[in-house]
Order: sequence, then structure tokens, then C-alpha cells
Amino acid sequence: MSIKIYGDLGSGSLRRALAAAKIMGIEIERVNVDLFKGESHTPEFLRLNPHGLTPVLQEGDTTIWEASAINIYLADKISSPLLGKTSKERYEVLQWMFWSGEQWRIFSTLLFNERVAGRAMGQSEDASIVNLTLKNIRSAAQVLDAHLAERRFIVGDQLTLADIDIAAPFSQVHRTKAPFVEFPNLWAWQQRILDTVPAWAETKCDLDDRMNAFLTGVGITY
Repeated sequence: MSIKIYGDLGSGSLRRALAAAKIMGIEIERVNVDLFKGESHTPEFLRLNPHGLTPVLQEGDTTIWEASAINIYLADKISSPLLGKTSKERYEVLQWMFWSGEQWRIFSTLLFNERVAGRAMGQSEDASIVNLTLKNIRSAAQVLDAHLAERRFIVGDQLTLADIDIAAPFSQVHRTKAPFVEFPNLWAWQQRILDTVPAWAETKCDLDDRMNAFLTGVGITY
């Protein structure tokens, strides 16, 4: 039975799921959902995810939304070391994935909404929101920078789902202008993943092509 993943190539969250599946060698059927045309809010799609967000995984009668949950589901199917090689590592991976959702990616998403999505809709930045996001991004980045001072990966000695989760905001960094470059260990870590994990580089190209085509179409260049 095929595994379907619904989403738009311009989504950093879809990128996380597609990259993880590629790394694990899990074959998936990608079903395009054009976020820019509102296709995630059709009645049909809302039956899959009432929040109207992507990605969504569907396998038989199993439906899962949220990229982190999708990646855990995929990793569990094949007992992938992306979830950690030991029980201790598994909990550390989950810890960092949950941290990423609450302390890290949420603020990068807000920054994207203000500096990219809002601009595409002809809206001006809300300075108070931008300042709030930058403050929280820098606070979390300090934690990551210290953590990565003598580490190649977030957990253990190889790539895990924690790396994929935490690297996701770099997908849009050249558009959001998030201040990641201010943190040398963090910046070197993401570049190392981009250079050494082919699936992460491939999905970046797909995302950039999709975003550039859309933004150029509405008269925006970066």
C-alpha cells in the first residue's frame, strides 16, 4: 500500500518529510497541494487536516499531520537510526524535536509570515512582531550555538530527525533574513548538513525553485 504525502514544494515542513523519507529510502507518492491557490482549505483537504495545513501523510486508514509526527511514523516503520541508535538517544531526539517546535521553528514561521507571505499579499511588516521573533530566534540560537560548539550533530554522532527539524528554518533564511549567520557554530552545522546529506540539498533546490517561481510571479525578488 502506497504512502501518500500531501504538500507544496515551497513548504519547509514538507521538505522535512520528503528529505527524511529520501534518507530512509522509503518510497512515497507526493500529492501536490498548491498552498498559494488555497488548495489546503478545500472541503476535501480539510477532511484530511481540519487545520488546513500541510504536509499530511496517508497510508491506508492512517492519516497523520505535522511533519515531526510524520517523520517519527516513517522512522518507526523501519526502525531507522534517525530516531536515535539507543533508547537514550531516542528520547534526546524527541526532546530536541519538541523543543524545536516550541522554541525555534515557531518564531521562524512568524518571521516568514511577516517578511515573505505578508509581502506577497501586499502587506507591510508589523515591526512589533518582527522584533519579538528576532529576540526569540536569537535567544534559541544562542542555546544551539553553545550546544554545537563541539558537536557535529544535535544528538549522538550522526544525523537524526532532530537535525532535520532544527535545520528547517534555514530553508527560507535568504528570504526571512533571520540572523542565523551571527552564530558561527550553528551556521557551520547547517552548511555541513547541506553539504553532506544529498536529500537535504535536493529538497532545498526543489523549495527554492518553487518559491522563486511564485515570488517572481507576484513581482518580488530577493
